[in-house]
Amino acid sequence: MDVHARSTTAWALDYETGEVFSERLVANTADVVAWAQALPQPAAVAYEAGPTGFVLARALDEIGIRCVVAAPSKMERPAGDRVKTDKRDAQRLAKLLHLDELPAVRVPAIEQEAARDLTRARDDVCADLMRSRHRLSKLLLRQGIVYTDGKAWTAVHHQWLTGHRFDQAGLRVAYDEALETVLGLEARRARLDAAITELAGQPDWAPVVARLSCLRGVGTLTAFGLTVEIGDWRRFTGSTIGAFLGLVPSEDSSGDQRRQGGITKTGNTHARRLLVEAAWHHRRPYRRPGVALRARLDRAPAPVRQRAEQGNRRLHQRWTNLDARRKRSTVSAVAVARELSGWCWSLAIMED
Repeated sequence: MDVHARSTTAWALDYETGEVFSERLVANTADVVAWAQALPQPAAVAYEAGPTGFVLARALDEIGIRCVVAAPSKMERPAGDRVKTDKRDAQRLAKLLHLDELPAVRVPAIEQEAARDLTRARDDVCADLMRSRHRLSKLLLRQGIVYTDGKAWTAVHHQWLTGHRFDQAGLRVAYDEALETVLGLEARRARLDAAITELAGQPDWAPVVARLSCLRGVGTLTAFGLTVEIGDWRRFTGSTIGAFLGLVPSEDSSGDQRRQGGITKTGNTHARRLLVEAAWHHRRPYRRPGVALRARLDRAPAPVRQRAEQGNRRLHQRWTNLDARRKRSTVSAVAVARELSGWCWSLAIMED
């Protein structure tokens, strides 16, 4: 099936009789399921992962029809194929499904997808907040007003922002709206943080989140984000999880030549960003845990604490070695993030 937001093109072939079934359906899950159910059974369905999500896959699974959600980025297309239509795409999926050569993605559970939406909603709010803060600060800069009394976006800075008054009506309204937008987004972020913290404490997530939080730079929000984005950690090993997250070098080798480039950046973008952000925390010397990290370590079992301590020291040593080799800090951060993913995996699969 070639599934779009407003239409679905379906094409099926009975390999025993040679009969072809083709239909253009509206984007209604019930109609698509009814069409698949009317096919000669047992039937199998495939469609590409995209913005339509996994509703169709779950509905087909409920009635016992096998559904494969294919990964579009891993599906090769012949270089000479210059004709692309919805029907041809559906035919191609059907043939690959019959050969069992479709690279499938994992369909997350409904609870996991809901938790993932929550963490991504926070990411969206943080991005909006950053843009709103930039607009507010640049509006003041055009008036020759710059904050120089310490770190920005603190309680003192907020008090300084609310103290500005402008005589021009247009400027006054524009400033008040920009400031109100920043304050509103900060309140939304705080509400989402509280909701994520509460959800991370539930039995389904709490054990893994607590173990991951023993690593430097991985607080509750980061640990929960990694947990819901990756899902089943046992699908991977310590060496394959980096490739899944796109943290391994790309390669274009042939014969005796081996050429490597930047990281592949495949897989889950959100989890990769969380790991890279956490990796920067390991650049500072690790002599003893801070107050927050010590509190998280004290709540963990002894084997988890020992494993996390090994990881924290190893990751800082990795930073030190890369700095000694005069590597760019951005390159070092990605290299440490790749190793950090392995340490996260080892903690996630540990038994309490």
